[in-house]
Amino acid sequence: MRPFVIRPFITHACCLFILLGANTYGSTLLVLGDSLSAGYGINQESGWVALLRDDIGADHSIINGSISGDTTGGGLNRLPRLLEEYSPDYVLLELGGNDGLRGQPLSLMKNNLQAMIALTRDAGAEPILFGMRLPPNYGRRYSDAFAAVYPQLSEAENVLLIPFQLEQLSLTEGMVQEDGLHPTELAQPIIKDVIKGYIEPLMQ
Repeated sequence: MRPFVIRPFITHACCLFILLGANTYGSTLLVLGDSLSAGYGINQESGWVALLRDDIGADHSIINGSISGDTTGGGLNRLPRLLEEYSPDYVLLELGGNDGLRGQPLSLMKNNLQAMIALTRDAGAEPILFGMRLPPNYGRRYSDAFAAVYPQLSEAENVLLIPFQLEQLSLTEGMVQEDGLHPTELAQPIIKDVIKGYIEPLMQ
């Protein structure tokens, strides 16, 4: 198996699906992401967002506003409506991988993420960044600069960063789909546990 980095990739037609916890009186988390959060290639009820809903959603609402293939520009365009509709307490921004895979200027990606952070705070919610990385074939200089955007924004904007830490999935059989890119259903509980460790303390 070739080395695998969990990342958003293909601009397929995709769906926006909503996952809501039962109790509307707890905290509300909006996940704004791409294929990693949209559950590309698997049953969406088996994706990490659905698993997180089942795990902590009894007291909280979890809204999945993720679309496979989405970019920071797409997320920025969609965010105002989602903020108005759901009034979340927290917004997890899991975007940027497709910007990098398309070779878009990193300054544009950074500006888009920064704008989403500002919109989130203006709506009275707390932003959270999910760090992304690119495969090495995009060149070390660009890949390193891409990965550095997230800690730079985290420090500059005082935003919680969930560092990318899922490379070990590539070493375990059955964790990667046949496309060599996207995580399988077996990998979803691992992704969920990583993100839960950062999210659950905030939503208490």
